[in-house]
Amino acid sequence: MISSGLRETLRYLVEHRHVDCVVTTAGGIEEDLIKCLAPTYLGSFTTPGKELRDGGLNRIGNLVVPNDNYCSFEDWLTPILDTMLEEQERDGTRWTPSKMINRLGKEINNEESVLYWAWKVCPLVEVLTVQNDIPVFSPALTDGSLGDMLYFHTLKHTLSSDSPRHISLDIIPDIVAINTLALRAHCTGAIILGGGLIKHHICNANLMRNGADFAVYINTSGEFDGSDAGASPEEAVSWGKIRVGAQSVKVAFLHGPF
Repeated sequence: MISSGLRETLRYLVEHRHVDCVVTTAGGIEEDLIKCLAPTYLGSFTTPGKELRDGGLNRIGNLVVPNDNYCSFEDWLTPILDTMLEEQERDGTRWTPSKMINRLGKEINNEESVLYWAWKVCPLVEVLTVQNDIPVFSPALTDGSLGDMLYFHTLKHTLSSDSPRHISLDIIPDIVAINTLALRAHCTGAIILGGGLIKHHICNANLMRNGADFAVYINTSGEFDGSDAGASPEEAVSWGKIRVGAQSVKVAFLHGPF
């Protein structure tokens, strides 16, 4: 979603506090940050992979991201990871994916960023401020360029030290946080774009409160393969992830010959 065109829409929702939390893939995190550092270009779905590879380019759908963008990302991220490791060792800071994402949103300091607004302290009046502090959960945070950077960072500090040193990411506080957020809510509504791990993570949090009160699925997946991505709201009702009688709908975009 962030990579392929909905970044501005999602940023608006976060900036104006229209959501209480966000669940996203690692790609949604890193591409939001990378787009603050270097541009993504419009390409084609049909450009041969070899041609792009030879030119140091990577394709996301019909968009093209140069290798240099990821080099810029590493140059920006590495000093932040160094500081985070120091805080972990010196102060006992316990990093979670959402806490790390919050820190990156602060460090990017760019109003085009979704993560920046999730962190941002917004002045309401002269004597009152409210911190957005919208948690951004990413249970598979290492599944992408961020994982590569954490790997390289760990290697650097392991090879330069007598004992292994690395940032520790604890996912347990995050599952407690999102489940508690659902449990304490007067009502919950889920807008789920796409499927897979993200869809299940959101639905499973609502299981803790016997189901969401509202749900909108928007995806291109069908039910024929038994995947969670393609599952209908009615399947979620059977699990208690959407309440019986709740307002729910699946908007499916089908493609191909019929």
